[in-house]
Amino acid sequence: MSRERAEYFRLMKLGYGNKEASKLVGINPRTGREWRNGRPEGRKKRPRPPAHIAQVVSGASSRFLSETERIHIADRVREKATIRAIAAELGRSPSTVSREIRRNRTILPDGRFYYRPYAAQRRADSRRPRPKPSKICQNPELRDFIQDRLTRRWSPEQICHALRRIFPDRPEMHVVHETIYQALYVQGRGELRRELARALRTGRTMRKPHRQSNRRQPRYTVPMVMISDRPAEATDRAVPGHWEGDCIIGAGHRSAIGTLVERSTRFTMLVHLPDGHRAEHFHLALAETIRHLPPHLRRSLTWDQGNEMAGHHLFSTAADMPVYFCNPGSPWQRGSNENTNGLLRQYFPKGTDLSHHSRADLETVAAELNSRPRKTLDWETPAERLA
Repeated sequence: MSRERAEYFRLMKLGYGNKEASKLVGINPRTGREWRNGRPEGRKKRPRPPAHIAQVVSGASSRFLSETERIHIADRVREKATIRAIAAELGRSPSTVSREIRRNRTILPDGRFYYRPYAAQRRADSRRPRPKPSKICQNPELRDFIQDRLTRRWSPEQICHALRRIFPDRPEMHVVHETIYQALYVQGRGELRRELARALRTGRTMRKPHRQSNRRQPRYTVPMVMISDRPAEATDRAVPGHWEGDCIIGAGHRSAIGTLVERSTRFTMLVHLPDGHRAEHFHLALAETIRHLPPHLRRSLTWDQGNEMAGHHLFSTAADMPVYFCNPGSPWQRGSNENTNGLLRQYFPKGTDLSHHSRADLETVAAELNSRPRKTLDWETPAERLA
């Protein structure tokens, strides 16, 4: 980690932003911010002091505009040069120069403005120290207003909009909802009473980190083959034999029924799971159901990334049928199966114990569903289309 940390600060010295430097090094942007700004005392993590390299003095890092660059900007502004021309001369982004002039200029009553480099340097230096004092901590009226609404179980976003509506001409009373969340969750700041966090919808007293998609741990020990590698013939539904699958879950996640839908004909098969839907039993029951199909109707199976398919490689070997997996949180990639699961809830309502249904019950339900005319099949039944 020390090598990544050194590379991160080297990139920051070269003028990269936190997001770009973190991506190049291969760390989370939050980690980069903690390296630079430090970390307050928390429940699980020890506090970390700010890195000395992040406490940049005026002109010490190319990441920030130097006083010499600000003098050049002031001279060229007086000469009425364009923003892009000034940026090209300094080797900076045009947005950097534009933002610098907008932030540090002085506007006259008649609408004109002037830009003074030394005043701009002082303003930039005064804004740079971290951490900054919080608006909630400095304003007792604002703190009392937020605490009162939190006790009434208002959400932070509702509170922020109420502040802007009630105090439209007082910017010191305006905050964004992230400010309130940080005042509740970040320990050591003491801005809001910690017990108020229990009034939030989630009831959590500390934040729950969300793993980013590019940092997900592998779902299964055997690598998945993703839906992007599925044959094109499965996408256009022209050739039968490509199936979509899922599970409908019973009360308390203690029982389940496997569902299989053929993409071209919408023919449905139900998988009886008397031993539960754990991976070690599931692939055996699924292979037993699929094995009765002729080879030309066993071209592929598309599944979501549920735990029940951890034995997908064993199923592929037993049923001689490749398995493709959808992307996380993408149920539309198995649209036929999702629609069929909705139809099956007529027979197997949510919150009921599905272990009471025998294999014969499942075959009866599947036969009834396959004999129902479907608009998408030009009012033929799935059984007729499959035959």
